[in-house]
Amino acid sequence: MAYIDMSVPELTELKVQLEDEFAQFKLRDLKLNMARGKPSSEQLDLSEGMLTLFRSSSDFISEEGTDCRNYGGLEGIIEARRLMAVLLDDEPENVIVGGNSSLTLMYNAVARLYDFGARGSKPWYKYDDIKWICPVPGYDRHFAITKSFGFTNIPVPMNEDGPDMDEVEHIAASDSRVKGIWCVPKYSNPGGVTYSDEVVHRLGHLRCAAHDFRIFWDNAYAVHHLYDEPENQDHLLDIAGECKASGNPNRYIKFASTSKVTVAGAGIAAMASSPDNVAEFKERMSIATIGGDKINQLRHARFLKDAEGIAEHMSKHAEVLRPKFELVEQKLSENLGELGACSWSKPRGGYFVSFDAPYGTAKRIVQLAKQAGVVLTSAGSTWPDGEDPRDSNIRIAPSLPPIEELDEALDVFCCCVKLAYVESLLCGM
Repeated sequence: MAYIDMSVPELTELKVQLEDEFAQFKLRDLKLNMARGKPSSEQLDLSEGMLTLFRSSSDFISEEGTDCRNYGGLEGIIEARRLMAVLLDDEPENVIVGGNSSLTLMYNAVARLYDFGARGSKPWYKYDDIKWICPVPGYDRHFAITKSFGFTNIPVPMNEDGPDMDEVEHIAASDSRVKGIWCVPKYSNPGGVTYSDEVVHRLGHLRCAAHDFRIFWDNAYAVHHLYDEPENQDHLLDIAGECKASGNPNRYIKFASTSKVTVAGAGIAAMASSPDNVAEFKERMSIATIGGDKINQLRHARFLKDAEGIAEHMSKHAEVLRPKFELVEQKLSENLGELGACSWSKPRGGYFVSFDAPYGTAKRIVQLAKQAGVVLTSAGSTWPDGEDPRDSNIRIAPSLPPIEELDEALDVFCCCVKLAYVESLLCGM
């Protein structure tokens, strides 16, 4: 029976039952964490062999004869550029391999455009009020980057096939101070949405008031399928081809990393764009660095090898992650399916489940969960400035805890959702 259909006496009795259940959870002194999408130790162990690849000085020589222990190689060694081209869905010659963090590459890309402009255009810092389009729910660290440079982050709703393109098109065309859009186009954070061909086409063909508008294409979960069968995997149209077809070949910048593929704190990150953009990036970068960690690049290339090697490795990740995501679906369906006013995503890849709680209860749910020993991502974090106007969305990150702990954490979570909802209904009656 949906809670909204219950009488005040029924809700009051239910509240007492849920408070007793919640008190029992608190007595367990739990310390469970579903706050961030970190790989589990079991997943990190999958790449242990990568750390012992070098045994003699000759092992450090790349196929082009570069001694990877030395300086140089601004754009990265060719083996790494080929490897990252798979994740970026691009050509190796358009790829620049950086350090371990794609977020750093994104931050630096915004900084370069802010300080110097794009291909001779006016630097962004010279505008009175610059703006950025932010599909929501989305990735909090993306929003933090643009906010740190003084952008006004403009939220745009995410649909089941990507951002609301009617709104995106209207905003981009209406104001030259709108300089870009954040995109996690495949298995998005947190909803697990993959942009449809139509959405990618419309993004590539955007009519923008700003000639220097940029699409930041964070393909963080390009190969993070939960299932091995091609028919159970999402597929993404290439944004580069659509931008070229529209006569705007410099509009996109793609990003990816192996942070959730190999070793989270010691992966490799890369970006790809048009030849003109890449040339400009390299010119700016050459002042700040003479190259990334080529040893790390080489060992990644030798460990993962190619597209087939990546797929084989990611299948092992899926074996670890799939039961956790299936457990989330099972627990939410069994405990909250008939509750009413709740919904959640059912992704086929990525690292998160996006949960929409009853209106006005997300902050209370997170607060209750913390009291019971379960840490969740802060309510509102999937919106710019941490302000979800509905106080509804919560990002569930099931990857880190062992499945036994995840099982227990989900029981706590479901209890907190029920209790917060009952509280809100009684308060409104």
